[in-house]
Amino acid sequence: MVQKLETHTRIDVADVLRGLAVMGIIVLHSIEHFNFYSFPDTSTQSAWLNFSDKAIWDGLFFMFGGKAYAVFALLFGFSFFIQDNNQRMRGNDFRLRFCWRLILLFILGNINAAFFTAEVLVLYSLVGFILPLTCRLKDKWLFILACVLLIQPLPLYYVICACIDPSFVTPSIPTGSYWGAAFQVQSHGTFLETLRVNLWEGQIASLAWAWDHGRVFQTAALFLFGLLIGRRGLFLKENLKFWNKVLCGALIAFFPLYGLGNMLPGFIVSKSILTPLLLIITSLSKFAFMLILVSGVIFAFYRTNLHDWLMKITPYGKMSLTNYITQSIIGSLLFYNWGLALHSQLGITASFLVGVVLFIVQLAFCRWWMSRHAHGPLEYLWKRATWLK
Repeated sequence: MVQKLETHTRIDVADVLRGLAVMGIIVLHSIEHFNFYSFPDTSTQSAWLNFSDKAIWDGLFFMFGGKAYAVFALLFGFSFFIQDNNQRMRGNDFRLRFCWRLILLFILGNINAAFFTAEVLVLYSLVGFILPLTCRLKDKWLFILACVLLIQPLPLYYVICACIDPSFVTPSIPTGSYWGAAFQVQSHGTFLETLRVNLWEGQIASLAWAWDHGRVFQTAALFLFGLLIGRRGLFLKENLKFWNKVLCGALIAFFPLYGLGNMLPGFIVSKSILTPLLLIITSLSKFAFMLILVSGVIFAFYRTNLHDWLMKITPYGKMSLTNYITQSIIGSLLFYNWGLALHSQLGITASFLVGVVLFIVQLAFCRWWMSRHAHGPLEYLWKRATWLK
Protein backbone atom coordinates (compact mmCIF):
# COMPACT_ATOMS: atom_id res chain seq x y z
CA MET A 1 0.00 0.00 0.00
CA VAL A 2 2.83 2.39 0.82
CA GLN A 3 4.38 1.74 -2.59
CA LYS A 4 1.07 2.47 -4.30
CA LEU A 5 0.69 5.68 -2.31
CA GLU A 6 4.21 6.66 -3.34
CA THR A 7 3.35 6.36 -7.03
CA HIS A 8 0.08 8.28 -6.61
CA THR A 9 0.55 10.66 -3.70
CA ARG A 10 -2.49 12.69 -4.77
CA ILE A 11 -5.51 10.54 -3.95
CA ASP A 12 -8.40 11.91 -6.00
CA VAL A 13 -11.15 10.66 -3.72
CA ALA A 14 -9.56 12.56 -0.82
CA ASP A 15 -9.79 15.77 -2.83
CA VAL A 16 -13.43 14.98 -3.63
CA LEU A 17 -14.20 14.47 0.07
CA ARG A 18 -12.34 17.63 0.99
CA GLY A 19 -14.19 19.63 -1.66
CA LEU A 20 -17.59 18.34 -0.56
CA ALA A 21 -16.74 19.08 3.07
CA VAL A 22 -15.84 22.70 2.31
CA MET A 23 -18.98 23.01 0.20
CA GLY A 24 -21.04 21.84 3.18
CA ILE A 25 -19.24 24.28 5.45
CA ILE A 26 -19.96 27.19 3.10
CA VAL A 27 -23.70 26.58 2.82
CA LEU A 28 -23.99 26.13 6.60
CA HIS A 29 -22.08 29.34 7.24
CA SER A 30 -24.27 31.14 4.73
CA ILE A 31 -27.59 30.25 6.36
CA GLU A 32 -26.28 31.17 9.82
CA HIS A 33 -24.85 34.42 8.40
CA PHE A 34 -21.31 33.37 9.26
CA ASN A 35 -21.91 32.90 12.96
CA PHE A 36 -23.93 36.11 13.10
CA TYR A 37 -27.38 34.94 14.11
CA SER A 38 -29.26 38.04 13.02
CA PHE A 39 -32.13 37.65 10.56
CA PRO A 40 -34.91 39.79 9.05
CA ASP A 41 -38.41 39.80 10.51
CA THR A 42 -40.29 36.79 9.11
CA SER A 43 -43.70 37.48 10.68
CA THR A 44 -45.18 38.67 7.38
CA GLN A 45 -43.55 36.26 4.97
CA SER A 46 -45.56 33.50 3.30
CA ALA A 47 -46.17 30.07 4.79
CA TRP A 48 -44.26 28.48 1.93
CA LEU A 49 -41.19 30.59 2.66
CA ASN A 50 -41.48 29.72 6.36
CA PHE A 51 -41.59 26.06 5.39
CA SER A 52 -38.61 26.49 3.05
CA ASP A 53 -36.58 28.25 5.75
CA LYS A 54 -37.17 25.50 8.28
CA ALA A 55 -36.62 22.67 5.79
CA ILE A 56 -33.32 24.15 4.61
CA TRP A 57 -32.10 24.91 8.12
CA ASP A 58 -32.99 21.51 9.59
CA GLY A 59 -31.93 19.59 6.50
CA LEU A 60 -28.53 21.21 6.12
CA PHE A 61 -27.67 20.95 9.80
CA PHE A 62 -28.75 17.30 9.84
CA MET A 63 -26.61 16.57 6.78
CA PHE A 64 -23.53 18.71 7.45
CA GLY A 65 -23.70 20.07 11.01
CA GLY A 66 -20.67 18.69 12.83
CA LYS A 67 -20.01 16.29 9.93
CA ALA A 68 -18.43 18.52 7.29
CA TYR A 69 -15.85 19.72 9.82
CA ALA A 70 -15.30 16.09 10.86
CA VAL A 71 -14.47 15.11 7.28
CA PHE A 72 -12.16 18.13 7.06
CA ALA A 73 -10.35 17.00 10.24
CA LEU A 74 -10.10 13.40 9.04
CA LEU A 75 -8.41 14.57 5.85
CA PHE A 76 -6.04 16.82 7.80
CA GLY A 77 -4.60 13.72 9.45
CA PHE A 78 -4.51 11.91 6.11
CA SER A 79 -2.61 14.82 4.50
CA PHE A 80 -0.07 14.72 7.31
CA PHE A 81 0.58 11.05 6.56
CA ILE A 82 1.14 11.76 2.87
CA GLN A 83 3.62 14.54 3.62
CA ASP A 84 5.40 12.62 6.37
CA ASN A 85 5.58 9.45 4.31
CA ASN A 86 6.95 11.27 1.26
CA GLN A 87 9.74 12.75 3.37
CA ARG A 88 10.54 9.45 5.07
CA MET A 89 10.97 7.84 1.69
CA ARG A 90 13.60 10.51 1.00
CA GLY A 91 15.32 9.83 4.30
CA ASN A 92 14.00 12.99 6.01
CA ASP A 93 12.18 13.45 9.30
CA PHE A 94 9.17 15.68 8.67
CA ARG A 95 8.00 16.08 12.26
CA LEU A 96 9.78 19.32 13.18
CA ARG A 97 8.96 20.77 9.77
CA PHE A 98 5.32 19.95 10.37
CA CYS A 99 5.45 21.78 13.72
CA TRP A 100 6.64 24.84 11.82
CA ARG A 101 3.84 24.25 9.34
CA LEU A 102 1.35 24.30 12.24
CA ILE A 103 2.73 27.65 13.40
CA LEU A 104 2.13 29.00 9.91
CA LEU A 105 -1.39 27.56 10.01
CA PHE A 106 -1.94 29.38 13.31
CA ILE A 107 -1.08 32.65 11.55
CA LEU A 108 -3.39 31.84 8.63
CA GLY A 109 -6.12 30.86 11.06
CA ASN A 110 -5.92 34.19 12.85
CA ILE A 111 -6.19 36.00 9.52
CA ASN A 112 -9.33 33.98 8.90
CA ALA A 113 -10.57 34.61 12.46
CA ALA A 114 -10.34 38.35 11.93
CA PHE A 115 -13.30 37.98 9.57
CA PHE A 116 -15.14 34.97 11.02
CA THR A 117 -15.39 34.04 14.70
CA ALA A 118 -16.12 30.31 14.37
CA GLU A 119 -13.21 29.27 12.15
CA VAL A 120 -11.28 26.04 12.90
CA LEU A 121 -7.77 26.58 11.54
CA VAL A 122 -6.45 27.93 14.85
CA LEU A 123 -7.92 24.91 16.63
CA TYR A 124 -6.29 22.61 14.05
CA SER A 125 -2.95 24.36 14.48
CA LEU A 126 -3.06 23.70 18.23
CA VAL A 127 -4.49 20.18 18.27
CA GLY A 128 -2.37 19.22 15.26
CA PHE A 129 0.72 18.78 17.45
CA ILE A 130 -0.69 15.39 18.42
CA LEU A 131 0.29 14.12 14.95
CA PRO A 132 4.09 14.56 15.14
CA LEU A 133 3.99 13.37 18.75
CA THR A 134 2.22 10.09 17.96
CA CYS A 135 2.99 9.34 14.31
CA ARG A 136 5.68 6.74 15.12
CA LEU A 137 3.36 4.67 17.31
CA LYS A 138 2.14 1.31 16.07
CA ASP A 139 -1.28 1.18 14.45
CA LYS A 140 -2.78 -0.61 17.44
CA TRP A 141 -1.83 2.14 19.88
CA LEU A 142 -2.88 4.90 17.51
CA PHE A 143 -6.28 3.25 17.13
CA ILE A 144 -6.72 2.82 20.90
CA LEU A 145 -5.73 6.43 21.57
CA ALA A 146 -8.11 7.68 18.85
CA CYS A 147 -10.98 5.66 20.33
CA VAL A 148 -10.30 6.98 23.84
CA LEU A 149 -10.36 10.55 22.53
CA LEU A 150 -13.49 9.86 20.49
CA ILE A 151 -15.58 8.84 23.50
CA GLN A 152 -14.90 12.23 25.10
CA PRO A 153 -12.98 11.23 28.28
CA LEU A 154 -13.50 14.54 30.11
CA PRO A 155 -17.31 14.69 29.66
CA LEU A 156 -17.40 10.99 30.60
CA TYR A 157 -15.54 11.87 33.81
CA TYR A 158 -18.12 14.59 34.46
CA VAL A 159 -20.96 12.08 34.06
CA ILE A 160 -19.33 9.72 36.57
CA CYS A 161 -18.77 12.58 39.04
CA ALA A 162 -22.38 13.73 38.72
CA CYS A 163 -23.68 10.18 39.27
CA ILE A 164 -21.56 9.80 42.42
CA ASP A 165 -22.15 13.30 43.79
CA PRO A 166 -25.59 14.85 43.10
CA SER A 167 -24.23 18.29 44.04
CA PHE A 168 -21.60 18.17 41.29
CA VAL A 169 -21.95 20.94 38.69
CA THR A 170 -20.51 20.40 35.22
CA PRO A 171 -17.89 23.12 34.69
CA SER A 172 -18.01 25.32 31.63
CA ILE A 173 -16.07 28.34 30.44
CA PRO A 174 -18.09 31.58 30.74
CA THR A 175 -18.13 33.12 27.27
CA GLY A 176 -21.34 35.16 27.21
CA SER A 177 -19.56 38.51 27.34
CA TYR A 178 -17.20 37.49 24.53
CA TRP A 179 -20.00 36.38 22.23
CA GLY A 180 -21.89 39.56 23.12
CA ALA A 181 -18.92 41.70 22.12
CA ALA A 182 -18.61 39.83 18.82
CA PHE A 183 -22.33 40.22 18.09
CA GLN A 184 -22.13 43.92 18.87
CA VAL A 185 -19.40 44.62 16.30
CA GLN A 186 -21.08 42.35 13.76
CA SER A 187 -24.23 44.46 14.20
CA HIS A 188 -22.77 47.94 14.47
CA GLY A 189 -18.97 47.89 14.25
CA THR A 190 -16.64 49.31 11.66
CA PHE A 191 -14.20 47.17 9.72
CA LEU A 192 -11.29 47.77 12.11
CA GLU A 193 -13.48 47.28 15.19
CA THR A 194 -14.70 43.98 13.76
CA LEU A 195 -11.15 42.76 13.15
CA ARG A 196 -10.01 43.73 16.63
CA VAL A 197 -12.90 42.11 18.50
CA ASN A 198 -12.92 38.99 16.32
CA LEU A 199 -9.23 38.42 16.93
CA TRP A 200 -9.55 38.61 20.71
CA GLU A 201 -13.03 38.14 22.15
CA GLY A 202 -14.18 36.14 19.12
CA GLN A 203 -11.25 33.74 19.24
CA ILE A 204 -11.52 33.22 23.00
CA ALA A 205 -15.23 32.46 22.63
CA SER A 206 -14.64 30.14 19.68
CA LEU A 207 -11.89 28.11 21.37
CA ALA A 208 -13.86 27.94 24.62
CA TRP A 209 -16.90 26.70 22.69
CA ALA A 210 -14.75 24.01 21.05
CA TRP A 211 -13.53 22.89 24.48
CA ASP A 212 -16.97 22.87 26.11
CA HIS A 213 -18.56 21.02 23.17
CA GLY A 214 -15.98 18.27 22.84
CA ARG A 215 -14.49 19.49 19.57
CA VAL A 216 -10.92 19.35 20.94
CA PHE A 217 -11.03 15.63 21.75
CA GLN A 218 -13.04 14.80 18.63
CA THR A 219 -10.66 16.72 16.36
CA ALA A 220 -7.62 14.96 17.85
CA ALA A 221 -9.30 11.59 17.35
CA LEU A 222 -10.16 12.38 13.73
CA PHE A 223 -6.58 13.48 13.04
CA LEU A 224 -5.37 10.08 14.26
CA PHE A 225 -8.00 8.18 12.28
CA GLY A 226 -6.93 10.10 9.18
CA LEU A 227 -3.32 9.13 9.86
CA LEU A 228 -4.36 5.47 10.12
CA ILE A 229 -6.34 5.70 6.88
CA GLY A 230 -3.19 6.92 5.16
CA ARG A 231 -1.02 4.19 6.66
CA ARG A 232 -3.39 1.44 5.57
CA GLY A 233 -4.06 2.94 2.13
CA LEU A 234 -7.78 2.82 2.84
CA PHE A 235 -8.68 5.48 0.28
CA LEU A 236 -7.40 3.26 -2.52
CA LYS A 237 -9.87 1.28 -4.60
CA GLU A 238 -8.39 -2.01 -3.40
CA ASN A 239 -9.89 -1.36 0.05
CA LEU A 240 -13.44 -0.66 -1.05
CA LYS A 241 -14.65 -3.70 0.90
CA PHE A 242 -13.45 -2.03 4.08
CA TRP A 243 -15.73 0.94 3.43
CA ASN A 244 -18.66 -1.37 2.76
CA LYS A 245 -18.18 -2.75 6.29
CA VAL A 246 -17.79 0.78 7.66
CA LEU A 247 -21.04 1.82 5.98
CA CYS A 248 -22.94 -1.10 7.49
CA GLY A 249 -21.49 -0.52 10.94
CA ALA A 250 -22.13 3.22 10.83
CA LEU A 251 -25.74 2.72 9.75
CA ILE A 252 -26.29 0.27 12.61
CA ALA A 253 -24.71 2.68 15.13
CA PHE A 254 -26.17 5.98 13.95
CA PHE A 255 -29.89 5.43 14.39
CA PRO A 256 -29.79 4.15 18.01
CA LEU A 257 -27.35 6.93 18.95
CA TYR A 258 -29.45 9.60 17.23
CA GLY A 259 -32.64 8.29 18.84
CA LEU A 260 -31.01 8.06 22.25
CA GLY A 261 -29.83 11.65 21.98
CA ASN A 262 -33.40 12.79 21.34
CA MET A 263 -34.84 10.65 24.16
CA LEU A 264 -32.42 11.44 26.99
CA PRO A 265 -33.81 14.90 27.90
CA GLY A 266 -37.15 13.26 28.72
CA PHE A 267 -35.62 10.80 31.17
CA ILE A 268 -32.70 12.58 32.87
CA VAL A 269 -33.51 15.58 35.05
CA SER A 270 -30.03 16.42 36.34
CA LYS A 271 -28.30 18.82 33.95
CA SER A 272 -24.92 17.83 35.38
CA ILE A 273 -25.52 14.33 34.04
CA LEU A 274 -27.56 15.20 30.96
CA THR A 275 -25.27 17.87 29.47
CA PRO A 276 -22.02 15.85 29.26
CA LEU A 277 -23.87 12.64 28.44
CA LEU A 278 -25.68 14.31 25.54
CA LEU A 279 -22.34 15.68 24.34
CA ILE A 280 -20.89 12.16 24.23
CA ILE A 281 -23.94 10.66 22.48
CA THR A 282 -24.29 13.41 19.88
CA SER A 283 -20.55 13.41 19.19
CA LEU A 284 -20.65 9.68 18.50
CA SER A 285 -23.81 9.92 16.40
CA LYS A 286 -22.28 12.67 14.26
CA PHE A 287 -19.12 10.60 13.89
CA ALA A 288 -21.23 7.65 12.70
CA PHE A 289 -23.10 9.82 10.20
CA MET A 290 -19.80 11.25 8.97
CA LEU A 291 -18.65 7.68 8.27
CA ILE A 292 -21.86 7.11 6.32
CA LEU A 293 -21.12 10.15 4.18
CA VAL A 294 -17.45 9.25 3.64
CA SER A 295 -18.09 5.61 2.76
CA GLY A 296 -21.01 6.62 0.52
CA VAL A 297 -18.85 9.09 -1.43
CA ILE A 298 -16.03 6.55 -1.75
CA PHE A 299 -18.44 3.91 -3.05
CA ALA A 300 -19.99 6.40 -5.51
CA PHE A 301 -16.52 7.48 -6.66
CA TYR A 302 -15.24 4.00 -7.40
CA ARG A 303 -18.38 2.04 -8.33
CA THR A 304 -20.92 4.34 -9.99
CA ASN A 305 -21.33 6.63 -12.96
CA LEU A 306 -20.90 9.57 -10.59
CA HIS A 307 -17.12 9.19 -10.80
CA ASP A 308 -16.66 11.68 -13.63
CA TRP A 309 -18.97 14.21 -11.99
CA LEU A 310 -17.18 13.89 -8.66
CA MET A 311 -13.82 14.37 -10.37
CA LYS A 312 -14.96 17.85 -11.36
CA ILE A 313 -14.88 18.78 -7.66
CA THR A 314 -11.22 17.78 -7.16
CA PRO A 315 -9.86 21.26 -8.03
CA TYR A 316 -12.09 22.66 -5.31
CA GLY A 317 -10.71 20.15 -2.81
CA LYS A 318 -7.11 20.89 -3.81
CA MET A 319 -7.74 24.56 -3.02
CA SER A 320 -9.63 23.93 0.22
CA LEU A 321 -7.51 26.33 2.28
CA THR A 322 -7.96 29.15 -0.23
CA ASN A 323 -11.69 28.46 -0.46
CA TYR A 324 -12.16 28.23 3.29
CA ILE A 325 -10.48 31.54 4.03
CA THR A 326 -11.95 33.47 1.10
CA GLN A 327 -15.49 32.34 1.97
CA SER A 328 -14.98 33.84 5.44
CA ILE A 329 -13.90 37.16 3.96
CA ILE A 330 -16.75 37.21 1.45
CA GLY A 331 -19.31 36.11 4.04
CA SER A 332 -18.20 38.80 6.48
CA LEU A 333 -18.43 41.38 3.71
CA LEU A 334 -21.93 40.26 2.78
CA PHE A 335 -23.56 39.94 6.20
CA TYR A 336 -21.66 42.04 8.76
CA ASN A 337 -22.27 45.71 9.41
CA TRP A 338 -18.86 46.80 8.07
CA GLY A 339 -19.84 45.44 4.66
CA LEU A 340 -23.23 45.15 2.98
CA ALA A 341 -25.10 44.23 6.22
CA LEU A 342 -27.37 41.79 4.38
CA HIS A 343 -28.15 39.99 7.65
CA SER A 344 -31.26 42.15 7.98
CA GLN A 345 -32.34 41.61 4.37
CA LEU A 346 -31.74 37.93 3.56
CA GLY A 347 -33.64 35.12 5.23
CA ILE A 348 -32.53 31.52 5.45
CA THR A 349 -33.70 30.48 1.98
CA ALA A 350 -32.12 33.50 0.27
CA SER A 351 -28.91 33.03 2.28
CA PHE A 352 -28.78 29.40 1.20
CA LEU A 353 -28.96 30.51 -2.43
CA VAL A 354 -26.13 32.96 -1.74
CA GLY A 355 -24.06 30.08 -0.40
CA VAL A 356 -24.78 27.99 -3.49
CA VAL A 357 -23.75 30.85 -5.78
CA LEU A 358 -20.59 31.40 -3.73
CA PHE A 359 -19.71 27.71 -4.08
CA ILE A 360 -20.32 27.77 -7.85
CA VAL A 361 -18.17 30.89 -8.30
CA GLN A 362 -15.37 29.41 -6.20
CA LEU A 363 -15.57 26.10 -8.06
CA ALA A 364 -15.33 27.85 -11.44
CA PHE A 365 -12.33 29.84 -10.23
CA CYS A 366 -10.66 26.70 -8.87
CA ARG A 367 -11.11 24.82 -12.14
CA TRP A 368 -9.60 27.75 -14.03
CA TRP A 369 -6.73 28.23 -11.58
CA MET A 370 -5.78 24.55 -11.28
CA SER A 371 -5.68 24.22 -15.07
CA ARG A 372 -2.77 26.65 -14.97
CA HIS A 373 -1.10 26.03 -11.60
CA ALA A 374 -0.08 23.06 -9.45
CA HIS A 375 -1.35 24.60 -6.18
CA GLY A 376 -3.95 27.07 -5.03
CA PRO A 377 -2.74 30.58 -4.06
CA LEU A 378 -2.73 30.09 -0.28
CA GLU A 379 -1.68 26.45 -0.60
CA TYR A 380 1.35 27.59 -2.59
CA LEU A 381 2.27 30.25 -0.03
CA TRP A 382 1.85 27.75 2.83
CA LYS A 383 4.07 25.23 1.06
CA ARG A 384 6.78 27.78 0.22
CA ALA A 385 6.78 29.11 3.79
CA THR A 386 6.91 25.55 5.15
CA TRP A 387 10.19 24.94 3.34
CA LEU A 388 11.34 28.58 3.63
CA LYS A 389 11.71 28.88 -0.12
